[in-house]
Amino acid sequence: MSAIVRYCTYAAICLLFATRIQAQALRHVTISGIVTDQAGKPISRVAVTDGISIVTTDAKGQYSIASTTEASFVYITIPSGYEVPVNNGCAAFYTNLHPDAKGRCKANFMLQKMDRSDDHHFAIVWADTQIKTPRHAEQLMETPVPDTRALAAELAKTGPVHGISVGDIIWDAPAMIPEYKKAVSATGIPFFQVLGNHDMDLYVRTDELSDRRYNEAFGPSWYSFNRGKAHYVVLDNVFYYGVGYNYIGYLNERQLRWLEQDLALVPKGSPVFVSMHIPAYTNEKQLYNLPKDEPGNITLNRKHFYKLLQPYRAHLLLGHAHTNENLEEDGVLLHIHGAVCGAWWLSDLCHDGTPMGYGVYEVRGDSVSWYYKSIGHPAEHQLRVFAPGSDSTRPGQLVANVWNWDSAWKVEWLADGQPQGPMTAGIGVDPETVRRYGKADRTGLYDWVTPGRSAHLFYATPPPGVRTITVQATDRFGKTYREELSL
Repeated sequence: MSAIVRYCTYAAICLLFATRIQAQALRHVTISGIVTDQAGKPISRVAVTDGISIVTTDAKGQYSIASTTEASFVYITIPSGYEVPVNNGCAAFYTNLHPDAKGRCKANFMLQKMDRSDDHHFAIVWADTQIKTPRHAEQLMETPVPDTRALAAELAKTGPVHGISVGDIIWDAPAMIPEYKKAVSATGIPFFQVLGNHDMDLYVRTDELSDRRYNEAFGPSWYSFNRGKAHYVVLDNVFYYGVGYNYIGYLNERQLRWLEQDLALVPKGSPVFVSMHIPAYTNEKQLYNLPKDEPGNITLNRKHFYKLLQPYRAHLLLGHAHTNENLEEDGVLLHIHGAVCGAWWLSDLCHDGTPMGYGVYEVRGDSVSWYYKSIGHPAEHQLRVFAPGSDSTRPGQLVANVWNWDSAWKVEWLADGQPQGPMTAGIGVDPETVRRYGKADRTGLYDWVTPGRSAHLFYATPPPGVRTITVQATDRFGKTYREELSL
């Protein structure tokens, strides 16, 4: 036998062997079932997915998906007008796949119809609860939970309320997952979860394996649901590449293909909210004069992702940064939320001076408005003003931190009640964060926390003899917030 023949024979055997192994590892699975309401009435046109393909239920509420053993879950897109099923406060819209010996799996879903319309509803967005110790869990229960519960109860008088936790649920501490579930359950509203970099399994060999602990606790890493005329999507953009504690912001092809199918079922022009942990983009490079963007702090293939969102009125609900920032890129609105844990539970201020808090989104039909809710403060608490001399780099200027500012806001000031016009926007550091985090004598868990730069600071130079300064900030919805300072 010639060397060529021997090689070809060997290659064919290897290919056959590899194919046989793959066939043994991945079996075809047929998933089927029915979606009904609490009275047993079938619900048609409900999207059902295995995370790869999406089908919709027929007039009898029935569906069937041709899947494989690669899929771990089958789950639904909760339709508008139905309650969110919950388990320990967390949305329970999925079931694990356990096919029988013939590759068949039955999964039925029951939904409860709401007793009112959800066209007018609210979403509360937590970012970075990041609990690592029992004390962190206590702090979460002591302040953010009661604040959220009280606001949610008030909002619920107007319309349904749900929560979204956009990642870093824990701080590399799986034992804290039950404590997190107790916390969201205590808010009184259903919470949807997003995978963050501190929620993943470390030191595994691939990104696919890094999600397992999260999946066991909270279900699929990507999914969607509807509320009124709005469509909500959750994606996993924390891509772990198997080297130490390293990751990048990236959306893999499987999710993007799934998202194409998901959005095909959404009417063009609808409000679409996509929740991910790592921001699609930030101003970090400009704020710190960096030569390039840090790949773990942005989503590298975001431009391709944006193209899928172009037919919709898209909002991205983001976390990760422990700062608050509102940006617009390619017609997509980016909301990077300040952290619920503030500066990692060291203090109630994020390192850009944003108070610990969360986002509140109000959807009326297809109209969307939002604000940032500082924990322990009324909703009107939207800025902080510092006297001249507070910032050593600008000694003669007063400083205003307007943390939820975006380019559609106006920030103006008055001296002794007399209008002085707009303040000047600038990049800088919140004076209070310098006082709290500027010292070099911290050790242990928090020795790396430092003041952070932001672009939501505003400056003005008051004339001599002024006794009272008033700063007023008007948001894009025409609501004005004021803060007064006596000199």
